[in-house]
Amino acid sequence: MQFVLIHTGGTIGMAETPAGLAPEQGLVETALEAALGPDTTLVSHVFDPLLDSADVGPGHWNEMLDVIRSHPGASVIVTHGTDTMAFTGAALAQALAGEERRVILCGSMHPLGTGGDAEENLSLAVEAATRTESGVFLAFAGKLLEAGGLVKHHSHEVDAFRAQQQSSPSAPLHRRFAERRLAILTLSPGMPSAMIEASLSQLDGAVLRVFGSGTAMADPSLLKVLADAVRAGKRLRAVSQCEAGGLAPGAYAAGAGLWSTGIENGGAQTPEAALIHLWLN
Repeated sequence: MQFVLIHTGGTIGMAETPAGLAPEQGLVETALEAALGPDTTLVSHVFDPLLDSADVGPGHWNEMLDVIRSHPGASVIVTHGTDTMAFTGAALAQALAGEERRVILCGSMHPLGTGGDAEENLSLAVEAATRTESGVFLAFAGKLLEAGGLVKHHSHEVDAFRAQQQSSPSAPLHRRFAERRLAILTLSPGMPSAMIEASLSQLDGAVLRVFGSGTAMADPSLLKVLADAVRAGKRLRAVSQCEAGGLAPGAYAAGAGLWSTGIENGGAQTPEAALIHLWLN
């Protein structure tokens, strides 16, 4: 059986140095080879330089997609830092929709060789990669989570991730990530509409995190900014600031102004999933 390792970086592949934790070449590859059985072949693609996940972006997602697609039929394990794991999970899940691939993301809160969670997570990733069900998953803290709707809900605990149920992604219009100026913007009480207007002037589109099940401030200037952006061809997609439950346009009168602007309904999408949706569709 052939396995493909895409090692991007992250805590799982770090070691102590006099300056603190830093990436160590070969650490993940050696650990994975030891975890695999004798009848397997490992092909490794290691990012150079190794990345802190805070630096991961569309170009890196394209690199991962190129490697995955260049090894049809192989099971793929992607080792990755936890801070932007939810973005990469959504990116791979949506971009690979319909391609019948199995990809397992893996990371850890503690490095390999420190008595923490890394070895257990990597072992779970290996076991998960041998299954036949297609999809993109995260192996973490003894759980296999669908990666399209990941939420990192704790910044320190080993059990750091949850997964929110997402609609099955349809085949995207675009299979790679092109240059687009997109961002996630969060509404907050008292936010000046001029700030949103200035942000949107620099963007091709945005995910807007709104209140509850789909409400926003009844500020005419804000609603005009959103409506003008939509009329100008900017893609605006709303999601809830709540972790679970999603949006229900029309549930509250306070949301009428927001939905009259023509903003898209992101439903139960996480902000990360909604951002990837804008990138690919």
